[in-house]
Amino acid sequence: MTRNDGRTIDALRPISIKRGFTRSAPGSIYIQAGRTTILCTASIDDAQPPWMKDEVSGWVTAEYNMLPGSTSPRKRRERGKTDSRSTEIQRLIGRSLRAAVNMQALGPRTITVDCDVLEADGGTRTLGITGGWLAMADAVASIAGDLPDAGKVFRSSIAAVSVGVHEKQVLLDLDYSEDSTAEVDLNVVMTGEGDFVEIQGTAEGRTFGRELLDQQLDVAAAGIAQLTAIQRETLGDAWPLAN
Repeated sequence: MTRNDGRTIDALRPISIKRGFTRSAPGSIYIQAGRTTILCTASIDDAQPPWMKDEVSGWVTAEYNMLPGSTSPRKRRERGKTDSRSTEIQRLIGRSLRAAVNMQALGPRTITVDCDVLEADGGTRTLGITGGWLAMADAVASIAGDLPDAGKVFRSSIAAVSVGVHEKQVLLDLDYSEDSTAEVDLNVVMTGEGDFVEIQGTAEGRTFGRELLDQQLDVAAAGIAQLTAIQRETLGDAWPLAN
């Protein structure tokens, strides 16, 4: 099967990452997979959410937004109330990133990761998780001197990718044209050690069996291993799991 961008069925879209894209946030990652482009920033507050009052551990939360020009036709700007899709996605990103952090080692702080989609062509939630973890890693590195045990803040790295069945073929990292016509669509989140954090799966028009599910998970795991290697190369000596 020939995909519309010439990739093989088990290939990621070309990944481009720029660290320190903006100066105002301690963690700032511009990440692009094919045409899908996201700015992920991570900020740290020296306080927990109000509901964690008097606790010594920290918290990680996320916000997700698609800018008006990220799609055609223009997406209306969200004002005052986040739509249900954005709410679901930012909860997924927050859950995924929290799986990477030892909240006790972080201490009484809140990390907020913002994922703003500049251009959407499928896979925005998974790319947001992959880029969001990189932004969070840089943000934590910026306060390493204030942490009693900075080397224990991260339990693992986190990355995510989409996988699905299109024309009876298992495809990795679907773009919008593939995702919108897929028979099965999965979003898979994993640690760098290969453990699953979350799996979201949907059949469109037909059911699928355990064998096909396993095939998709195998393809996703291989893709996430590649993403983890890209994350490690991007951070270089700043890789937070080295300690």
